[in-house]
Amino acid sequence: MAEFATIARPYAKALFSLAQEQNHIESWLSELKTLAEVVMQPKMQVLIEQPECEDIAKAQDILSVLDKEPDAELKNFVLLLAQNKRLLALPEIYALFQDYALSRNNIKEAIVYTAYQLDDTQFKHIVTELEQHFSSKLAVRQIVDAELIGGVKVAVGDQVLDLSVQGRLNSLHAALMN
Repeated sequence: MAEFATIARPYAKALFSLAQEQNHIESWLSELKTLAEVVMQPKMQVLIEQPECEDIAKAQDILSVLDKEPDAELKNFVLLLAQNKRLLALPEIYALFQDYALSRNNIKEAIVYTAYQLDDTQFKHIVTELEQHFSSKLAVRQIVDAELIGGVKVAVGDQVLDLSVQGRLNSLHAALMN
C-alpha cells in the first residue's frame, strides 16, 4: 500500500485544504469514509478496473451510494480521480484526510490491542496514561487480540508500544536464540 500512500498524499492535501477553506471538513470526512468503503468492495473494484466503462460512469456509480447529493467540489474531486485512474486510492485518501483532520485538532489516532475486552474504567485509565505518555489527545479504539495473552499493545501513528505478554515472550525468545 506504500504506492497508494504516495499517490494519495497530494490528493488528500489538496482536498483537505479545500475542505478547510470552505469549512466542510466534517461533512466531507463522513462522505469520504462512505466512498472509501464502497471502493473497497470487490464488485466495485471490478467495475473500476474495466477499461470499457467510462470514467464519468464510474464516478457517478460511486457517488450514487451517498445519502445526499455531494457538494460540487467533492463530486468534481471524485470525477478527477476517475479520469486519472486513481479511484482505488480513495481508501488511502480518506485515511490521510482523517489524519489531517485529527492533527488539525492536535489529536492522534491510537489503536489499543488487548487480550480481552476492557471495562470502561480500565479503558479510561489506559487512555489517560497513554495521553500522558504520548503528550497528546488521542482518539482511541480498542481491538481484542487473544494472542497477546495479557497486557496491551498500542499503535499511535508509526510508534508501537508493546507491553503484552506475547511481546515479552517474543523478546525472550529472540534473546535466547542469539
